[in-house]
Amino acid sequence: MRASRLLSVLLLLQNRGQLTAQQIADELEVSVRTVYRDIDALAAAGVPVYAEHGHGGGYRLLDGFRTRLTGLTAREAESIFFAGVPDAAAEMGLGAVLATAELKLRAALPASLNQQVGRVRDRFHLDAAGWFRETETHPRLAALAGAVWDERRVHLTYERHARPKVVERTVDPLGIVLKAGVWYFVARVDDDLRTYRVAAIVDLEVLDERFTRPDDFDLADTWATWADDFERRLFRGEAVIRLSPSGVEMIPYLMSRAMARGTQHTIQPPDADGWVRAVVPIESVRHAHGELLRLGADVEVLEPPELREMLRATVARLAAFYGSAPEESAAARTSGSTR
Repeated sequence: MRASRLLSVLLLLQNRGQLTAQQIADELEVSVRTVYRDIDALAAAGVPVYAEHGHGGGYRLLDGFRTRLTGLTAREAESIFFAGVPDAAAEMGLGAVLATAELKLRAALPASLNQQVGRVRDRFHLDAAGWFRETETHPRLAALAGAVWDERRVHLTYERHARPKVVERTVDPLGIVLKAGVWYFVARVDDDLRTYRVAAIVDLEVLDERFTRPDDFDLADTWATWADDFERRLFRGEAVIRLSPSGVEMIPYLMSRAMARGTQHTIQPPDADGWVRAVVPIESVRHAHGELLRLGADVEVLEPPELREMLRATVARLAAFYGSAPEESAAARTSGSTR
């Protein structure tokens, strides 16, 4: 562990030039005191590292010194594919491994290519989380990721919407997917492939028993097929709506992807007032009620009647709330609740 960290300190100084003890500590997620000890250990081993004191000082290597201890371990090589999503790598317990692998790669590159790597990082960044919510975290995600890497079966207890609510099952975890800030994993149960949400896991035990991955399994293709099928099964109903010009513009921002895609494909030519008719796929009347309220007065539901009535009742309640001063509105609600 310490040998790996010492190499990381060395590679940081080689790739970045002069760094303060605090900068090294932040990069390696250790204390400044640990960095001092590591610097002393490198110097004792003959590495030409020296300190520049005063404002703007820090640690640096003697000009021209370069290490060639840049061979990647198997774990580090595997982690390279997470270079664009470091937060996701950290969630799965691969953060330190990825950081070391990247340092080794950059140390092995010629100076011109090393600078090019820095330019790419400065210009392109992938943020995998969805807007307005944090990426889900789960205390057993790292253990699950380890089981996927090592091809070990897991025994899990998870919650689901159907009955029974809590189910236990032994599965072969084949892959993990991060979808808009939500973690899922694909597993084989007997001869079937199933997808689970990581947040639904109540308990998870990694077993000693190993499994053999199917030769023809492709995680990206499996996920794409499952996601398309999930949307088709989820959005089984339809609603006929009218949208104002502003409502049409807000479709990509205020509707879920499946609803927005279905609506945009069915928009009819505008009427004299500029409003258009469209058919929107819906999961249920109650779900559509919440989704379409986001569009406010820029949408009118024509069908089904129960959805139109639900929205009418909500608008009537809102009108009652905002039709008078706050004190009068609160008094009216209190009076109505005591009758």
